[in-house]
Amino acid sequence: MSQDKIDVLQRALTREKAARKQAEKILENKAAELYEAKQNLEKSYIELEGLLNKTDSQLQGVFENIVDAYVIMDLFGNILKMNNPAINLLDFEDDKEDYNLLKIADPSELQRVSESFQTLLKKGTLTDFHLKIITKKNISKLVHINASIIYDDGIAVAAQGIVRDITEAKKAERQLIESENRLTTLIINLDSGILLEDENRKIILTNNKFCEFFKINTSPDLLKGQDGSNAAEQNKVLFKNPKTFITRINEILEKRTQVIGDELEMVSGKILLRDYIPIYENTVYKGHLWAYKDVTLRRNYRKSLEAQKQKYSNIIANMNLGLIEVDNHDKILMTNQSFSKMSGYLEHELIGKNAGSIFPVGQGSEIIKNESLKRQKGKSNSYEVKIRTKSGELKYWLVSGAPNYSLKGKIIGSIGIHLDITDLKNLELQKEQLLTKLEKSNDELQEYAHIVSHDLKSPLRSINALVSWIKEDNVGKLDDLSLQNFKLIDATLDKMEQLITDVLNYSSIGSNTGDMADVNLDEVITTLIQIMYKPEHIKVTILNKLPTLKGDKTKLQQLFQNLIGNAIKFINKKEGFVKIDVKDMPTHYQFSVADNGMGIEKKFHDKIFKIFHALNKSKESTGIGLSIVKKIIDLHEGEIWLESESNKGTTFFFTLKK
Repeated sequence: MSQDKIDVLQRALTREKAARKQAEKILENKAAELYEAKQNLEKSYIELEGLLNKTDSQLQGVFENIVDAYVIMDLFGNILKMNNPAINLLDFEDDKEDYNLLKIADPSELQRVSESFQTLLKKGTLTDFHLKIITKKNISKLVHINASIIYDDGIAVAAQGIVRDITEAKKAERQLIESENRLTTLIINLDSGILLEDENRKIILTNNKFCEFFKINTSPDLLKGQDGSNAAEQNKVLFKNPKTFITRINEILEKRTQVIGDELEMVSGKILLRDYIPIYENTVYKGHLWAYKDVTLRRNYRKSLEAQKQKYSNIIANMNLGLIEVDNHDKILMTNQSFSKMSGYLEHELIGKNAGSIFPVGQGSEIIKNESLKRQKGKSNSYEVKIRTKSGELKYWLVSGAPNYSLKGKIIGSIGIHLDITDLKNLELQKEQLLTKLEKSNDELQEYAHIVSHDLKSPLRSINALVSWIKEDNVGKLDDLSLQNFKLIDATLDKMEQLITDVLNYSSIGSNTGDMADVNLDEVITTLIQIMYKPEHIKVTILNKLPTLKGDKTKLQQLFQNLIGNAIKFINKKEGFVKIDVKDMPTHYQFSVADNGMGIEKKFHDKIFKIFHALNKSKESTGIGLSIVKKIIDLHEGEIWLESESNKGTTFFFTLKK
């Protein structure tokens, strides 16, 4: 190594040693300063402890008597002293706990704690500070803090604070606010108009309905705090009697006693019901509450109900039906005038009496008892009863009874409407007697018809035999005129015998009725058409399938046979037709039999169904066929009519019950 390099290294080493000695000297000076600071700090603690000891006797009274948590801490947050409420609040075991109060703050509150501590050091006080803390047992609480700095000769040496647990109070406050909000919302939307005023008539609360009633075009919130003293004077024009409206309000406010149900009629026709409720606190008047409710519909309904009640009361009182109301023991509670007339008793003679024991005759009492039991089970019923009036006259009543219910839906008795059917009952008895006589007469008439038929046909047969014998005995001796006269005699005898047969058939239709049974008309009429005589130029057809109905098979066959036979008989065309059709009606079937024959003039439409009335005086017609048809249709509860035009044809329409 060269000498120059060695000289450079030596100079560098010398400078390093000088720097090291200078650093050691600085460290020695700093150590001395730190020691002195330590001594001063220890002295300060001793002085603070002495200060605390010096004032301990004074603070002891505070610690023992204050109910809130009281804490003293140094300026670094370390607890120096605390009372029992503070121990309980922070969940410490005793007052010897070595703890820094900054640790109890909720982590989310650290920034606020730092800022508030700076405020405390700067201003010397901290008031109304709310803080979320976590106790030693890890319980979250909300506390209220008032703190101040402790000074010694003007020097800040510590801090003291009163800490109050407001966790439950804050929770209750939130619940109260929520309840108030809900209550306010409810009041705002009430169907009644609400006005709450303080003792000076300042508006505290009102709602939408109140504004609507009094035509106030503003929000209820904007009315808060306004003076309501002059409101009545402004609103009096809305009422039919403005003067009374003002007088009544002043009277109520002067007395300050509760008023319920004041009725107010507005110019618009609306009716309001007003309540006034004074508010007192320890006998001191604090204001009042007005409540308005629209009862227009209720009042109108009540008036309508009263009018209806009066109307129906008048109807009940004057109707020709006897009305009686009884309880569940059949005791009479009310009767109307008609019932008094029917029974002969005045109302006061009947009230409280047992209806079942006054009027009925024979089994009537038992009938009324049984029917009353049915009504107590909720059943309505109608029945006949034989009664004796006050004068002793026997009558028949038709009674329609129904349960009578209370407002709660409980059966409390029954109401009966009575109709005097004595005359109707007598008519029924007479009808039964007449029917018995008629039945007997019909039987006798039927028997007579058979006898007459037999007695009439015997001479006819004898005449027919004599004519035959005369012709046989004078074969070749009689001239053409005589033979023609004998032919006329034969034709007249045949017609006479047919007439007797038809009369017998007609008379037997109503009396000789077979059992009603299901009749398949499609089968019956199809078979009938096959066996009937039909000229080759006439075609008989069934357009739709014929139904099955309840009836007398023989008579129904006779009905169609007569109509079809008549149609065939009076067809005068080279090609003829008879068409049978049916329509389904709600309670009946409607049939039709149409032809293209000679037709029937309109003036004869009503006459052709009468017995012995024949439009065509041919030897085949007796004038009874259509009369038999109508009688069979009547027997099956139907009707018959026709549409026809001369030389074009006829359609007979008729109905038969299903």
